[in-house]
Amino acid sequence: MPQPQFPIYIPTKGRHEGRVTIRLLERLGVPFFAVVEAQELEAYAAHVDRSRLLVLDPAFQRDYETCDDLGGTKSRGSGPARNFAWAHAEASGAAFHWVIDDNINNFYRLNRNTKIACGDGTPLRVMEDFVLRYHNVSMAGPQYEMFAPRKSGRLPPFNANTRLFSCNLIRTDAPFRWRGRYNEDLDLSLRMLKAGWCTIQFNAFLQDKIRTQHTKGGNTEELYGEGTESKSAMIVRLHPDVAKLAYRFNRAHHVVDFRPFKANKLILKPDVQITPGVNEYGMAVKTLPGARTINRRV
Repeated sequence: MPQPQFPIYIPTKGRHEGRVTIRLLERLGVPFFAVVEAQELEAYAAHVDRSRLLVLDPAFQRDYETCDDLGGTKSRGSGPARNFAWAHAEASGAAFHWVIDDNINNFYRLNRNTKIACGDGTPLRVMEDFVLRYHNVSMAGPQYEMFAPRKSGRLPPFNANTRLFSCNLIRTDAPFRWRGRYNEDLDLSLRMLKAGWCTIQFNAFLQDKIRTQHTKGGNTEELYGEGTESKSAMIVRLHPDVAKLAYRFNRAHHVVDFRPFKANKLILKPDVQITPGVNEYGMAVKTLPGARTINRRV
């Protein structure tokens, strides 16, 4: 079966025992790099092959643009490790690279509103190949499983020019870097869209992510224990032209208007020939250890 062609990076902190995404990719037989802080190297090395561990250069933490005035008084989040991964991918000559959060349970194929657990890395390769059809896609990734309820009607295979979270395929030569202590995924998506690039959010493939603040380690206690207002307010401050603050369900939320970016059109490469029919990439429905099909309504 085809596997991803671009490097995969998992920024991770304080989760050497759980290793949710690491375990997932090991089970799928997909190679990866885990980006860890120096003081946690041995803890991760007790469970993960050292060849797959990259130690974060502290300079990326020191020089990171947090977009606030708190400096080093609290965690800078995963942005520094994401920029370190970006630099590593650039040095390796990779045209694109993946950055995946460390709390992804599974990937699913959405077919006729049924979510079928994936048994290898084919979905990542399919998304890569689709993106490579176009000149102007800077970031892509799968939709959250929770946002594809079975009884909501058929979703299109993908949505163009919207936000991407948690599992990001990034064009390495794009003139951007991660910034912001909170919601750095959304900020990067918006900066790319404002510069005229396109983003692609796939519904054909989904990611099953553990909800933020529901897993120990990472930034759960250091950043998100304080609630949602700080992270929502940051997006509004950085992007007041398209974002506003709203209070729903007794807490703060950011609301973003993506309509201005409908004008960003996908530009197909001239040598790409799209043939009729469906390329299944060899995928077939099978019963695999640990696999499950989700039909829940949310």
